[in-house]
This record gives sequence, C-alpha cells and structure tokens, in this order.
Amino acid sequence: MGNYFNPGNEKFYEAVNSEIYIDKTGLIKYTNSVVATMQKYICISRPRRFGKSTAANMLAAYYSRGCDSKELFAGFEIDKSQNFSKYLNRYNTIFLNMQEFLSQSRNMEEMIDLIRQSVLWELLEEYPEYRYFDKTNLARTMQDIYGRSKCPFIVIIDEWDCVFREYKTDKEPQERYLDFLRDLLKDKGYIHLAYMTGILPIKKYGTHSALNMFDEFSMIDPGPLASYVGFTEDEVQSLCERYQIDPEEVKRWYDGYSFESGRSVYSPRSVVNCMRFGRMGNYWNQTETFEALQFYIDMNFDGLKEDVLSMIAGERVPVNTGSFINDMTTLRTEDDVLTLLIHLGYLGYDGDNKCVFIPNGEVRSEYVNAVSVSDWGEVSKALKNSAETLHAIWQKRPEQVAEGIRQAHFETSHIQYNDENALSYTISLALYAARNFYTIYREMPGGKGYADLVFIPGKQFPDKPALVVELKWNRSAEGAIDQIKRKEYCRSLENYQGNILLVGVNYDVKTKKHSCVIEEHVLER
Repeated sequence: MGNYFNPGNEKFYEAVNSEIYIDKTGLIKYTNSVVATMQKYICISRPRRFGKSTAANMLAAYYSRGCDSKELFAGFEIDKSQNFSKYLNRYNTIFLNMQEFLSQSRNMEEMIDLIRQSVLWELLEEYPEYRYFDKTNLARTMQDIYGRSKCPFIVIIDEWDCVFREYKTDKEPQERYLDFLRDLLKDKGYIHLAYMTGILPIKKYGTHSALNMFDEFSMIDPGPLASYVGFTEDEVQSLCERYQIDPEEVKRWYDGYSFESGRSVYSPRSVVNCMRFGRMGNYWNQTETFEALQFYIDMNFDGLKEDVLSMIAGERVPVNTGSFINDMTTLRTEDDVLTLLIHLGYLGYDGDNKCVFIPNGEVRSEYVNAVSVSDWGEVSKALKNSAETLHAIWQKRPEQVAEGIRQAHFETSHIQYNDENALSYTISLALYAARNFYTIYREMPGGKGYADLVFIPGKQFPDKPALVVELKWNRSAEGAIDQIKRKEYCRSLENYQGNILLVGVNYDVKTKKHSCVIEEHVLER
C-alpha cells in the first residue's frame, strides 16, 4: 500500500463512516462498463465542494490492489452489481491529487518532476526485480511493469485543473502540463481506465488537442452521470425526514442545479451542514469569498450587469456556451463569463432553453454581497438597504418603501423601464431581503385574476404577514390597493387571514417618482 501507487481505502472509509453519507457507488457501475474500452477516459468537472474528491477516493478504494474493500462496499448499490467482484481491488492504481504537487513546486518543471519521482519511487519499490528500459521514464516504466505482470493500470487524478487556476495567464506551463498527461495516458495499452476530476472542463487550445480522448461530463452536459453530481431530491427528502427539517426550505436554499427532465440537484456540502447544524445557512460559499464572484460580474461586457440584476430578481437569461475555451482568463464576451460561472457553481444551466439562472437562495446571497460592495450606483445601495425596505412594509411606512424602490430602479437594454413588468424587477431587487423569510410568486392566481407579486412566509416565520403587492404604471397606488380588494386576490390566502398586508405601488412617468400605499387586509364578514 503506497501514497500514490496502490493506495489504501482510508479516505473512503472516513466518508462512509461520517454522520451523513449518501450512497453514490452506482458511479462504479458506469466506470466498470468502460474499463478497457474506447470510452475508458473520463473527465468530470463540478463546482467546488460537490463531492468530486469523495468520488475519486471511492474509485481508488474499489480498484486499488493496495487494500481489501469488500466489506467496505457491502450493502451499497455497487454490491448488488453482477460485476462487483470482477473488478474489486484487481488493478494497479495510481492516485494523484494535483493540488498537492502544485503546492510543493515553484514551477511546472518542478511539479512534473515531483509527480514522476513520487510515483516511480513506489513503482520500483513494488517491482524491484524487473528489467527496465529507463527507470527515470514514468510511462516506459509503467509499460514495462504491465508487460511483465500483465496487471493493467487505472489512473485517478483529482484536482486535475488546478494548474489552470494557478497559471491563469501563462500558456507555456499549461501546455507543458497537458503534454505530460497526454504522454502518460494517451494510446497506452497499460491504461484500462483514466478518471480525472476538476472544476473546469479540459482546456481548448485550438489545434493543440492533447487530451481529446476524454469523454467530458460537466455542469452543462452531465450525460449519464447526472445523478452523481450532487444530492438528488429523494436523497435530500430522506435526510429531511431523518433530521426533521422542512424540505421546502432546504429546496429553496440549496436546490437549483437541475438537469434534463427537471431532475433536481442539491449542493452536497450545504445540505450536509444544514442537517448537522440544524439550520439554514450559507455553507457552500464558506470555502471561497464573494470577491471571486465579484471579479467576474464586474467585467465591463455589454449586458452583463443588466443580466446579473435580472437574475437576482429571479429571471433567466439566454447564453451561448459554445465560445468558452475552458479557462478562467480568456473571456471575450458576456457569454464566456456566464459559462464560466456555470462551471464554478454560481449559475444553473437550463440546457433545453439555453439559459442561465441563479440556482438558489444561498448562491443568490453571494451575488447580493458582490453587487452591494461594487460600484453599481443606486442598485448597490438598494440591495444593502433591502432589509430596511422590507421592515418599512411590515411597519407600514410607505414613504420609506417608495425610497427603497427608487434606489432599485434600473434600466437595461432588454428590459425597458416602461411598464408594470419592468417595475416588478425593481420591486424584486428592492425587496431582495424578503427571500430570507418568504417564497415569492409572480402572477399568482387568486380571486378574479392574478396578483402581481405574492409573498408567502416560510413555515418557520408564522409571525410574518403575507404580502400581496399590486403594481401600477402611471396610475395610482390607491388604485392598486382597490384592485386587490375588488378582484379578491386574498381569497387564496385563507391560512393567513388576519395577517395580510396589501401593498400598492405606482410609478408616475411625468414626475418620475414611485408612490406606495400599505393597508392591512380586513376580513369581510
């Protein structure tokens, strides 16, 4: 059992024996199906803290000849597979966490030499009796071992793309690294499976196609591995029952990375910490400050700022992911920025409609933090003051509410500020803080029509009033209140009778001012 060659199963043992472990061993059924085939090259790209390393450790524990993992996998999904024993602990396995080698090196040459020497040290210790063509050449040594032992290799690489995040603008070490991986893996008979994980898909270098043999599974196209990206709806539902936590709130805060067929995908780290600590919180973003997001959304591409604001308000925006070349610096258009944010986990992707959106409340709070400290004028001020605007509604102070809406007033090239629909975007920004307490519905049916905005308090906030908001354009806020009453929009809110506030908002085109009226809903007898 070595550190890099034929490692043990201790890391996966830790995962399995943690308080919360979700069985993702079904992934092994897929990797077993491609062992020693043309599809044996797999590259998985996922955001940070989405279980990439746990999956890599699982594969090492399953394939490595350096351990006996039969009991460790007993009772899990893969244990039921007819090929479970056929591949279990049968391969010479090399496991490399590239971040470890990068952190111990001053340049790319040192990093590659460290990888080569570390693996060769353990290979030659395991097979000292063989005759080698060149003991300093890693690929030739692996070939010699395979030729004599007839035991093929499986190579598992975690954090494979850390080089591209460290050497963001330096093309030479990036290409040197890709060439090293190509020489080690491509067209080698001794390789029966190569599995890489990272945040970014494989870097595109025009005609330089060093790793073009890999099948890539990403947040844009997860393919058959979609159910192994994060936690599924059923998995989270089971955890909520076990820990007695409201599944609707968990969904609102951590769901949103859905793929085809509407399959829900939850952020694993966030769900685990929510269950363990017994409360909703921003857990995924604790591993990185919001300044990382701020850097990208502050880029001066036409339409980027407006699209970010639309997404904060709950909308989806179209995106073309085809021009992105899979690095963090060659960003030539707004679409490239949005595509990068998909891979980083800051945006969800709707492949059917080719659009992006902010996936959940946890991530949305990161955008608000970033915009609040950016130089985005009155919008930044409105987001910072949104909690005060919400409190002003609760306390029935319409003048302060109107001021908060004024601060959030913005114009974009695709959402002109000239109708009630545009006004609803502004309200969503001005009342951003309401998402901490409410589920927000636009055009909610009720009574004799559709209310513009309805705010339903979460189950853990029974003291908060439901809000029915009606918007008017160049009319009157009083007229908005009258419409709520006349069309009986509150009829669908019977559970909140006695604790409902009616909010009417109008924008006067001539004076360019917002006005607001707030009333308590009076139950008719």
